[in-house]
Amino acid sequence: MTGPITAGVDGSEESLAALAWAAREAVRRDRPLRVVQAWEHETHEALDGDRDTQARWAAEAVAAAAGRAAERHPGLEVTADAVEGPVVDTLVAAAAEAGTLVLGSRGHAAVVGFLLGSVGQQVIAGTTCPVVLVRAGDRASDEVAGHEIVVGQQGTPEDSAAALGFAFGTAAARGATVRAVRAWTLPPVFAYSPGSMKLLDDAGGPEPFEQKALAEALRPWRERFPDVHVVEHVEMGSAGQVLLSVAGRAQLMVVGRRARRTAVGARIGSVAHGVLHHAGCPVAVVPPA
Repeated sequence: MTGPITAGVDGSEESLAALAWAAREAVRRDRPLRVVQAWEHETHEALDGDRDTQARWAAEAVAAAAGRAAERHPGLEVTADAVEGPVVDTLVAAAAEAGTLVLGSRGHAAVVGFLLGSVGQQVIAGTTCPVVLVRAGDRASDEVAGHEIVVGQQGTPEDSAAALGFAFGTAAARGATVRAVRAWTLPPVFAYSPGSMKLLDDAGGPEPFEQKALAEALRPWRERFPDVHVVEHVEMGSAGQVLLSVAGRAQLMVVGRRARRTAVGARIGSVAHGVLHHAGCPVAVVPPA
């Protein structure tokens, strides 16, 4: 990982939880912490309309947040920046210089929350570094032995290399176990071809085939991180459902991102979307390598 751990703050309880998470991770990974607050000049009768005054408020707020992180972690290098500009553009620009971007996330409901809005999806879809979403109730005590780093593995080893690399690096820094999850479903009859049937037959059936695929994807990461304990988890079902079924034992959930642009805005993939809404633990969304 290169670049600082960067936390986006806005004064909310969720963003302060994200800042606390980012500070702990910066200490573990021996990286500097950068705290960023985006602000835009507002003209409203309830606010002082002077741009300089609002700029001072933003600078004071982000400095106070960074100061609290520095007090909790003596020796941690902390910088603070109040940046005038649209939230999405500011956070995407900050992420371009970061190793990881950490943001707050609100709630689990199907019709509310930061992640369902265009801001959250556009930031995740627009960044080139992992983005971690943290809920307000997150605590340092959740990062304990027995709580795993759960990572989804799909497709080929190359398809999931970035997510696996992030999961193993995080587990190594925390002394945690990696639970690598590969979900599979029976394809419709018309999807079978003579070639695919031969592959399944050679593997002994669909589940052994999936187990072999997961083992092959994990092999280079086991070699790179020999001290990380790994649990291989292959289960029939949709990827989102299987990941959420083990979320209760996770201190962090890691999923890959398959962002795409549509006429109605950014989309980040159904698996990432589902996990972000329903997992109670922090979730890392990792772009392809």
